[in-house]
Order: sequence, then structure tokens, then C-alpha cells
Amino acid sequence: MTDYKDTLNLPQTDFPMKANLAQREPERLKHWLDSDIYQKIRAARAGGEKFILHDGPPYANGDIHLGHAVNKTLKDIIVKAKTLSGYDVPFIPGWDCHGLPIELNVEKKIGKPGAKVSVAEFRTACRQYAQKQVDKQRESFKRLGVFADWDHPYLTMDFKYEADIIRSFAKIIENGHLRRGFRPVHWCVACGSALAEAEVEYQDKPSSAIDVRFDVKDVSDLLKRFATSPALEKDAFVSVPIWTTTPWTLPANQAVSVHPEFTYVIAQGQAESTRHVENFLIAEDLLENVMTRYGVHDYQVIGQIKGKALEGLQLQHPFYDRIVPVILGAHVTTETGTGAVHTAPGHGLEDYVVGQIYNLPVDNPVDAKGRFLPDTQLFAGENVYDANAHIIDVLKERGALIYTETITHSYPHCWRHKKPLIFRATPQWFVDMNQEHLRESVLSHITEMKWIPPWGATRIADMVVNRPDWCISRQRVWGVPVALFIHKDTGELHQDNARLMEEVAKRVEKKGVDVWDKIDSTELLGDEADQYVKSSDTLDVWLDSGVSHACVVLQRDELRFPADLYLEGSDQYRGWFQSSLITSCAIHNQVPCHQVLTHGFTLDVSGRKMSKSVGNVIVPEKVMKTLGADVLRLWVASTDYRGDIAVSDEIIKRATDTYRRIRNTARFLLSNLNGFNLNEHLLKPEKMLALDRWAVDKARLIQEDVCKAYDEYQFNLICQKIHHFCSIDMGSFYLDIIKDRQYTTQKGSIARRSAQSAMYHIIEALVRWIAPILSFTAEEIWQSMPGEREESVFIAAWYENMPALPKTYSMNQAYWENVAAVRNEVNKEIERLRRENILGSPLEAEVVLYVNEKHKKILTSLEDELRFVLITSSAVIEDLANAVTDAVDTGIEGLKLQITASTSPKCARCWHRRADVGENPDHPEICDRCVENITGQGEVRQYA
Repeated sequence: MTDYKDTLNLPQTDFPMKANLAQREPERLKHWLDSDIYQKIRAARAGGEKFILHDGPPYANGDIHLGHAVNKTLKDIIVKAKTLSGYDVPFIPGWDCHGLPIELNVEKKIGKPGAKVSVAEFRTACRQYAQKQVDKQRESFKRLGVFADWDHPYLTMDFKYEADIIRSFAKIIENGHLRRGFRPVHWCVACGSALAEAEVEYQDKPSSAIDVRFDVKDVSDLLKRFATSPALEKDAFVSVPIWTTTPWTLPANQAVSVHPEFTYVIAQGQAESTRHVENFLIAEDLLENVMTRYGVHDYQVIGQIKGKALEGLQLQHPFYDRIVPVILGAHVTTETGTGAVHTAPGHGLEDYVVGQIYNLPVDNPVDAKGRFLPDTQLFAGENVYDANAHIIDVLKERGALIYTETITHSYPHCWRHKKPLIFRATPQWFVDMNQEHLRESVLSHITEMKWIPPWGATRIADMVVNRPDWCISRQRVWGVPVALFIHKDTGELHQDNARLMEEVAKRVEKKGVDVWDKIDSTELLGDEADQYVKSSDTLDVWLDSGVSHACVVLQRDELRFPADLYLEGSDQYRGWFQSSLITSCAIHNQVPCHQVLTHGFTLDVSGRKMSKSVGNVIVPEKVMKTLGADVLRLWVASTDYRGDIAVSDEIIKRATDTYRRIRNTARFLLSNLNGFNLNEHLLKPEKMLALDRWAVDKARLIQEDVCKAYDEYQFNLICQKIHHFCSIDMGSFYLDIIKDRQYTTQKGSIARRSAQSAMYHIIEALVRWIAPILSFTAEEIWQSMPGEREESVFIAAWYENMPALPKTYSMNQAYWENVAAVRNEVNKEIERLRRENILGSPLEAEVVLYVNEKHKKILTSLEDELRFVLITSSAVIEDLANAVTDAVDTGIEGLKLQITASTSPKCARCWHRRADVGENPDHPEICDRCVENITGQGEVRQYA
């Protein structure tokens, strides 16, 4: 038997089928870094229109987690896609470096500042610790294939950045948005500091819920307030019950709030706890619930009054010799409780706000460690939570406790320590949301930004509408100082504050934040120095990162303010998105960016947050060491990231199937371009076969969709389209069909060069489509492609040389869709016959297609080449009316099939079953077509 292998154009490429990403990617990464690919991209795009994606800084603490990987991969996809679109897209990575988590880690190693080490030594240790974390995370981000200016990141602990924080803070003050106040703030006892809203998370907590009597001091005064006087004696006993889940706040009580528009009633009955008749003043809407809770089953309403008529009524504090007033507050609700709210301005924001209206004392008897101050009657020195039981005992002794139970409810916790917080009034610095109309400014600017998803605009607007003033001062060491000189007597800032803060900033820019402790006030204030004190507070780290628009985007020459895009997790609506927006409006009266895009959290398949203690954590480094970064990147891109993202090892592994399909498609294209010389062999469109022109046009249309999806950040849609293109349009149709022509026709024939020309166009497009997502693989493909080209795919632009089909072209997209549909029906029937062992391969099949006029017109236009499209040894078209009785119905109206096994001999070269095999005595084992391709002018193909 003659070996015809050498007469075939068999595929050949050095591009391996097996990816070995975990081993091959680090080599590619080293090449990128050694060749400084980032700066080469910058040089290639110099002068182009800029697109600025500003990196929200991750916190410099610990290894990167899957959320980090999702975030940085999404950003990198956008940067690379925009670069392919011709934009100049510098990407400056950043890190948030100050704050409590770093302090706590350093404390574990060297102790608290001021004890074993000086404050300066402690800050130095914090700086060193943060730098190690930055270096570690930076290497992980590089391994992900993220392109960035890694040698010049922004760090909030850089001296220049620290100085610019102070300058930004000064601008906020200059624009009238700073206020100092003795106000209640979320306070973490473990941190020993106030917390920002973004540092508070809500968890379920069991609490003692109690109902407490506040006795009416003068019943005759109460009776005068009724339009119709209740049937009560002037010396009768009347109480206003309150309900609270924080008994420890009762020592600070200064009033009881009622709603001015609610109706209140006096209910008379016998409570189980006291066994005697009592008179309770309760909101009418809550009466039945309250009486049931108290066990008062037989009661009567003896009086009715509006809340506003109760204003000023005097009540007796339940255990202190203190008279407290009834005040009016719109914050009172009838969702729970009694309709009367215990009010302690030192322990609650709403209490504080209403207390300001009535000039109530802002009493805070609790120290920074959560203990009652030494002069606190009855409870001095007790931890507030431990004191709850003692307070309940005192209430029982005084006969003031009506009811108690334990409930589980949502309660604010520290997001670091996961411990319950307290509300505690302390002297703090606030960005006042209402002063100089800041809240109005922020709300108006929200509408100028594009929020993706659109509900983000509503979400952040709701947060801004309801948010309290921003407490920006912290009682910590590792941070930027609140660099203010405060008058000892008046508490006012120095009148030359702007100049002083700039002088401090200049010094910080040279020597860092330690310089604030070392500054001699006389140096800056002269003779006034003894009248002022330096603030000992540090700034909230959310202000550090929040002013990055001023400290980075406005400062770096390669950037532009406002940025085009912010992209972070959905938790940043209460974090960086909000702090950036507020500070940008406070400083510039302008938005920090034009678009905000959010992604969800990574959860396990059960919807649980990933946690080391639960054991459901997936470590990015482990995935990259086993499957490779490209598989991880493909998983990220394939998800609907705008909602929460379910993930498991199995889910990530599924991405390998899609990866394999894309890689195999690229390998087929590359292997069949072996020996293809672009200058000599690339055919003009009009010389290409119809099927090849369709394939190129299909790729062109896919590219339009891909580019549009990249612009709209719909990466999962891109993955779907590329996978469908590779597996269906290419693998199951086009590439399957052209194998025969590519392998069997003459090497330099138009039939073969046409297919190669199409495959060249397709790989040029495909490699760019996948580059933002499968960065390592795209670069590997790029280096294996024929022709002279840029050093890297990331310096290239979208491939624009794919010729479109003329509008008058008969074999257009619709035409080939119809052909593909017929082919699918033929394949279904062949597969059935193969399962029944009637056929072996499709090339053993002889097909008769019984068709109506519509299908006949389409299929006959392919002439004898229909069999090559169907990949059968013969294909005959007959009128539908002539269909034999055993013809098989299909899913297409007007099409029936009859498929039989060919009895013709098999060609040893092309494997087709043809009657003319052996007719040529010199080549008795092959068909005439193959003989012509070996010894003659070669076969002519027009369509497929």
C-alpha cells in the first residue's frame, strides 16, 4: 500500500496542545517584567486619548484573597481592552497603609506604643510591616498577569501622599465643611477609637430588652393637658414606660421622647409584675401589644391625648434623683416598644439630634475602655455590658422594672474585632454634611455620574441622604495627624490655619508624619504658641484613601481628573465610593469620576461568605499554581460579577473546559498556517471561496459584539460569544468542513490559500479578543503567528482588516445559517445510524436530501461541493415530492433525509468513498480527485 502522507498538507505548529499554564506562565511573566512591557505600551499609546481607571487601594495587610483577584482581574481586563481600542490607559496601583489592623499586628510583635517602644519606633515598625504587605500583595497581583506601573504605585504612607492628605484636609476646612463637636459616635472598646460608618457591620446579638417606668412627677400637670380630663385623682400614680435593649445607657438618660402626632392613651390595669392597679401612658397603636407583654389582660382606656400636648411634662428618672422632661421627636416610631423613647444624647445620634433642639446635656459617663467613670452613681468602674445585669437589679429594687426578656436583634459590631460597639459621646472632628450645603452638593453630583448597575445611583443616594456627619478623627498612632492648632480657651482653630497646615505639610513631605510630634509650636506660631495646643488625633483612613483623587489623579502627569472609572466591590458604596465622592465635592465641588462599576462578593456554593474558620476559602495563589492564572482570569470574566459570585474549586475547574476549547481552536488555526507567508499567500477577498469569506465576515461580526461588550463591561457575554464561536461556528462547522480542502488540495492552490487566508484573519482577530482575559495564552499565540508584528499583542489594536461580505453577496450570513441548519439535521441522522452500527464514519454516508423549492435553491447552489459541506461521500438533492417512504423527517420544514452506507471503495488518501477509486492504474488506491491533486493541475473549489 502506497503511503500518501507526504502528499498531504498536514498541520504543524510549535504551539503545544497542553497548556501547562502553571509552569509556562511564570516564564512569560518574567519576560514581560524584564522587557518592561508596561512602559512599552505607554510609549506606543503616547498622545492617544486617555482613559483613566483609578485603582481603589486594597488594605496592606495579609495575602490577597479571591475578592482581590476578582477586583484586580476585572480592572486589568478593562485596561487591556481599552488599550486595544487605542486609548492611553495608564494604571497606577495603590495601597491603603495606615490604620488599626496594621497597628494591631505590630502591637502583637513589639507591644503598644509608649510602653515598650516609643511612638516613633512604633510608627517605624508599622511602616515596615505595611511595606512588607505591599510587596507581598504586589507579587501576587503580578502573577495574575495584571499590567500596572508596579515600580511607582501610590501608597498612602508615602511622605508626599501623607502631606497631600493634610493639604486636602486643609481645603475641606477652607471650604467650610469641618466642625468639632462633642457628639455620640460608634466606639469600639477593643480599638479604643471612634469608627467610621464604613467600619461598622451589623450582626445578630442577644440583648436584655426591658420596659422601665418613668413616673409622672406632677399628675395634676398631666391632667391639665387633656381636652377631656381622665377619671384620675391628682395623687394617682401614672408612669410613662419606655422600652430599651441597652440598659447600660439609662444612667445617661436626660429625657423621654414622644411623637408629636401620635395619639397616646392612659390605660388602667393590673400588671402581673406588681399585682396592683397601674396607669400607663402608651401610644395607642401599641397598646394591645404592650398590655399583652405586661400581662395586663383586663384594662380600660381612661384618657386620650396627642403627643405634642405632653411636651415639657416632668418625669422621675427610675434610679437617679433627676427630673427629665418629655420632649417631641419625629424619630419615635410604633414598630416596637411603647411609643415613648428613652433619650440619652451622649449615647445615640437621634437622641443627640433631638437633644440639641432642647439643649439637653450630652452626658457620657463611659470611658474609652467601656467602663463607667469613677463618679457614676451606683455603677462606677463597671464595664457597660457587665453592668446591664446590675442595672436591671437596681430597677427591680426601685420598682421601676415592668418587664424583661432576652431578644436577638441586629446590632452594630466592629468589622475588625467582630465585637459589639457602643455609642459614646466624645470630642471629635466631623465633616459636616449640612454645613455649606455639602449633602446637597453630593446628591446633585451623584446624578452626573453613570452607575453600573444603575441601581447604584439610588443606593448611594439613599446612604448620603441618611448618613450622619462624618467623624474623621481617630484616637490612634499610625495615621496622618489631624494637623490643627486649637485655642486652649475657645477651642477654635488658628485664624491662619491654611498657612499653618501647608507649613506642616511641607515638613511631612520631607520626613513623614512623625514630624507633627516634633514640631515646636513656637516655630510656627511665635508668641501665640502658649495659647494653642496641637491636636493629638489622627485622621480616619477612609479620608486617606478618599482623597486619592486629589493626591494621585490630580498629581500624576499621566493621569487626568476626574477619572473615567472607579471599579470596586459593592461594599464600597458605604466605603471608598462614598468617601471619594464626599471629599471630591468638599474639595473640588466636582465628581471624582464619570462612571462607577461594582462587583459582588465571592461566596461559596451555599451562599456563605468565605471564611478560614468555616474552611470554604479558595486561595488565588493555589489556583494559579495548579490551574494557572489564565483559568482563574477566565472564571472571573465568565461570571455575572455584578451580583454576588458563587465559587468553588469545581466551578473554577469548569473554566478549564472553555479554556481548552479556545486553546485548541487557536492551535488548529496556527498549525494550518504553517508555511503561510503573509506577503505572498494572503488572498484578496474576491479571490477567496464563499465559505471562507463567510467565516471572515462571521469573525468580523463577532468582533463588533465583542468590542461592544468590552465597552459595556459585559465580560461574561464576551466569554459566551468567544466560546460559541470556537466550538460551534468554527469547531462544529467551518474548521470541520475545511479540513479536507486544507489537507488534500495542492499546497499552493487557491482552495488552500483561501482557507489559510481566512484562518489568518480569524487568528489575528481571536488573539486580540482573548488578550484582555487570557493574557498569558494570547501572548503565547501571538509569538507563534506568521508575519511581522508588534512585539506584544498588548501593543497592538483591534484587528480591522477583516473584509465584510458585500450586501449583494448571495452566500451571505443568512445563507450559511440555512446550510448549517441542514447540516445539523444530517449529522443527527448520521449519529443515529452510527449508534446502530449501520455507519462507521460520516464519510461512509451517502445522503439524499428531499427538499422543497426554498431549500433546493440554497443547496443546489453549492453544486457538487455540498458533499464537502456535509462531510459525506456523496450528497444528492431531490424534490420533496419524490421522497421515499422510509425517508426521515427532520426538524426543518421541507426537508427529509435518506442516508445509506456507501458501497464504494475508500480512498486511501482522502478517505472518501468514491466509485472512481482505482480507475487510475498508477494510483489504484485513491480517487480521481486525489490523483488530480497529486499529479495534475489540482481540483478547483468555488464554494467550500
